[in-house]
Amino acid sequence: MNRHKFFILALTFLAAGNALAEEVDTLKVVDVEEILVIAAPKENRKLREQPTAVTLLSQQDMQNAQVNSIKNLTAVVPNMFIPDYGSRLTSAVYIRGIGSRINTPSVGLYVDNIPYIDKSAFDFSYADVERIDVLRGPQGTLYGRNAMGGLIKIHTKSPFTYQGTDFRMGAGTHNAYNASLTHYHRITDRFAFSAGGFYDYQGGFFRNVVRNEKADKGQAGGGRFRAIYLPSENWKVDINVNYEYSDQGGYPYFYMGSLDASKQKEELKPFIGKISNNAENNYYRNLLNTGINMEYQAQKFTLSMVTGYQYLKDRMDIDQDFTAENIYTLAQKQRSHALSEEIILKSKDNRRWQWTTGAFGFYQWLKTDAPVTFKEGGMSMMDQMLGSVIPSKIEVGMGPSMSMNILPSLKITDQIMPIGGNFSTPLLNGALFHQSTFRELFGLKGLSFTAGLRLDYEWMKMNYNSGTDMNYTVGIKGEMMQGGQVIREIEMMPETALTVESRYKGNIHKDYLQLLPKFALQYDFDKNMGNVYVTVSKGYRSGGYNVQMFSDLLQSSLRNDMMKQSKDEIMAHVPDAYKKLFEENFPNAGENPDAKASTIYKPEQTWNYEVGTHLNLFDGRLRTDAALFWLETRDQQISRFAPTGLGRETANAGKSRSQGAEITLTAAVTTNLTLSACYGYTYATFKDYVTNEKVNGQLQEISYNGKYVPFVPKHTFNIGGQYIFRINPGHILDRIQLNANYTGAGRIYWTEQNTVSQALYGTLNGRVSFQKGNGQIDFWVRNALDKDYASFYFESMGNGFMQKGRPVQAGIELRCRF
Repeated sequence: MNRHKFFILALTFLAAGNALAEEVDTLKVVDVEEILVIAAPKENRKLREQPTAVTLLSQQDMQNAQVNSIKNLTAVVPNMFIPDYGSRLTSAVYIRGIGSRINTPSVGLYVDNIPYIDKSAFDFSYADVERIDVLRGPQGTLYGRNAMGGLIKIHTKSPFTYQGTDFRMGAGTHNAYNASLTHYHRITDRFAFSAGGFYDYQGGFFRNVVRNEKADKGQAGGGRFRAIYLPSENWKVDINVNYEYSDQGGYPYFYMGSLDASKQKEELKPFIGKISNNAENNYYRNLLNTGINMEYQAQKFTLSMVTGYQYLKDRMDIDQDFTAENIYTLAQKQRSHALSEEIILKSKDNRRWQWTTGAFGFYQWLKTDAPVTFKEGGMSMMDQMLGSVIPSKIEVGMGPSMSMNILPSLKITDQIMPIGGNFSTPLLNGALFHQSTFRELFGLKGLSFTAGLRLDYEWMKMNYNSGTDMNYTVGIKGEMMQGGQVIREIEMMPETALTVESRYKGNIHKDYLQLLPKFALQYDFDKNMGNVYVTVSKGYRSGGYNVQMFSDLLQSSLRNDMMKQSKDEIMAHVPDAYKKLFEENFPNAGENPDAKASTIYKPEQTWNYEVGTHLNLFDGRLRTDAALFWLETRDQQISRFAPTGLGRETANAGKSRSQGAEITLTAAVTTNLTLSACYGYTYATFKDYVTNEKVNGQLQEISYNGKYVPFVPKHTFNIGGQYIFRINPGHILDRIQLNANYTGAGRIYWTEQNTVSQALYGTLNGRVSFQKGNGQIDFWVRNALDKDYASFYFESMGNGFMQKGRPVQAGIELRCRF
């Protein structure tokens, strides 16, 4: 047995999560849900009392594991992987083999019960976050679309239960600085508010050798206002407004060379293993999220009305070839408005029949402006691509020793070529849902059965206007040949200037209707020892449109349109005697690709079969969560670059299967020592994925059946420990707290072909905290062993590119509450 297998086997017995750093008087693991009382509009019981796999992180847990954004949750939650690459635009969340790189998310996100519709908004600051809940497996019955992999619920601090002013300031290596200030104030027994702001600066980790600058430096700032008003004993109004601005350098992709070493360009060889794009890569984002939660407490039920609004305005500037060559660039702008409304009725706790029912709807306005500009190198590639528009030579026999070569020519005269792209993609979603839990089934006190169903309707439309024009010349020369030698040149047609224009303009609309059932059988043990459960549930991820594919469509249509236009012009000039000959030698122009067939991708659907348990053992000193799962996915959405490399697309990849297990253990060894560990195993493979791809210029049928699904680590793990030195009163310190955790993932395959992968790796992280009263000073380190690993890899235009994981970092942080 090799060391990796031995290591993984040991992890299954140790187990996981983050160290719980709450100070307790008795020797037990603290229940986060008991400490932090947070209203949940849909759940009738605490999350660990329900038939679903869940990980709960308190604010102290997040500090211990240094979770300050969504991407830090990788492996802290078993079978969860969020690669840290690209920019804040990119939040690719994978849970149990389900995930997405672009377009619609596969994991839902709620902040203070407000849904975040667009995953471009997922990566934001956690400066005032109090708790994170991660539910694994489809949550579609209660939460609908795009929660097929799971759900992340984020809760900020309530000004009713938390008082004072929080101040945080820190600095780290690589020119990293951050600060935040938030005030929580309860003015009366009926009104409380909080207000605060933050600022983060990152000096960057990786240098672009061509531009001689850090490729990934950036800054972000923003603030949140929250107000809670209790107009009566039965009513609560909770208002939340959050704004964040970020200005970030992005996409620090290392050029790894040509996939075909024999085609490696000499001028690019010095840049192998370096970041070398010559154009700017930036991402700017304005993000506003606001919501109103209104809650009414009746005698037998609770009524919740949740209204949310999200505004996103961003711009992405990206060097699409990611090399030192001038090939082509993209400047994408998005402007999105999303308005959501949810009305929920649920029964009170501790009833034999517990139920939740409700209605949900949202409308999103999204406008995307995505112009692509081909530069000198791109125009040279365009020349090669258009080389077959007209025949290069036509030979005419004229006798025993005489012949004539007819030489048509075509030259592109433009130095650059902009391709415009304007898209409007409105989206409407509506749903009705109900879930009931019947307790004490068949008279057995601990036995319960849950059944739920959601009817989800979605309508989507794309208005598109994408096109370009190009200037070129065509001409014909003739060569009289005798004995293989040119004896006279003839100008049959002088070079004639032409302009070809290709454009896609129109609209497409689709709608889908989904039924999302859930069934669960659960048994609760006596004395709050936990439960075991079996769950069957369905989830789906909505379909959509590949707006970035229009550059690829225009390339084909431009060639066809140019072929028709140049042929018509040439045929109008050649003598009648040669017209038939030209007709025979001219290639036929194909039909232009259909926008509907080329850009639409279908919804993805999955069935999840799960058996699991939540246990509290040894008088609460050991908490265990474990699950086995089996997912069958149909029409799986795969993100890939178009065969030409001129755009990314989401394609449906037939069927896949994901099987695995996960376990989390947290143990209070003594009142000062807490140990924890988690381990997740996922075996995700394609079961029916056959596609047509170009191989050496020829279209071939390629089967990926049996291949691993990309971006899904087979193993995730996290081992953590916390020790508290308690100091007698009267000393300069109250206590010293030590935290350490070792987190990792692998093997991760980056391509459908499974030709490139990241082996199992781990990073060591630690923190030492000196605490006095409400103040503390932390010294922290991330990736202490400076592990070198890939956080992302992709292939485009015959080249490989990779983003590295962040190197060792260290810093200091001051926290205090006034």
